[in-house]
Amino acid sequence: MPSFGEPLPDWTPPAPPQPTRLDGISVRLEPLVPAHAPALFAANRESDAIWDYLPYGPFGEEAEYVAWVTSVAGKADPMFFTVIDTATGLPGGVMSFLRITPASGSIEVGHICLAPRLQRTRAASEAIYLMADWSFANGYRRFEWKCDALNLPSRRAAERFGFSYEGVFRQATVVKGRNRDTAWFAMTDGDWRCLAPAWRTWLDPANFDADGRQQQRLGDLTAPCRVSADPSRAEAG
Repeated sequence: MPSFGEPLPDWTPPAPPQPTRLDGISVRLEPLVPAHAPALFAANRESDAIWDYLPYGPFGEEAEYVAWVTSVAGKADPMFFTVIDTATGLPGGVMSFLRITPASGSIEVGHICLAPRLQRTRAASEAIYLMADWSFANGYRRFEWKCDALNLPSRRAAERFGFSYEGVFRQATVVKGRNRDTAWFAMTDGDWRCLAPAWRTWLDPANFDADGRQQQRLGDLTAPCRVSADPSRAEAG
């Protein structure tokens, strides 16, 4: 007898995201506009390494970066946001929704490019939470993260955030004249029922001391929520 996926009789495709501001405790996301470009360019100048795994950049001159921002700002997909650290009020990077597929309820976070000052900070992590929380609150059932399979910091970050590893697409594309194998990670709306409380525990100001040091690590809180890439593996033996 054939077997099929779980029926979804009440499934309604969500609406595509619209440009909106997402506010957190330590960070806010605003739709990317050309006016953000000079401050972003100045922040990006701290290190060219931030462009290593992106298909564009580094940008040698501010005018080049302004032109790039102008070319992507306001697009529906990818939909770019400026990441602003509320402690300083300064833009520190960009990220986007992309591969937005309402018919299947799938949406991805990507084009993540953060200046060194924002990397590995509470604000940078909270930006991912804001995008995931928006996605699931608005009816999406799958939130994806993809990266170069050789980008170990990105892979570690994905798991820390609660994305489950789903495998590698070999020879997926060519970036800057080099082969790229792409590692896939995702979380589902079912995962989010476990992940959201873990995230909120981590983001609670009480989880950080006066010097900003975390008491509970996010990776420890999200670890029980991550699942196998293949839920049928046990049945397959």
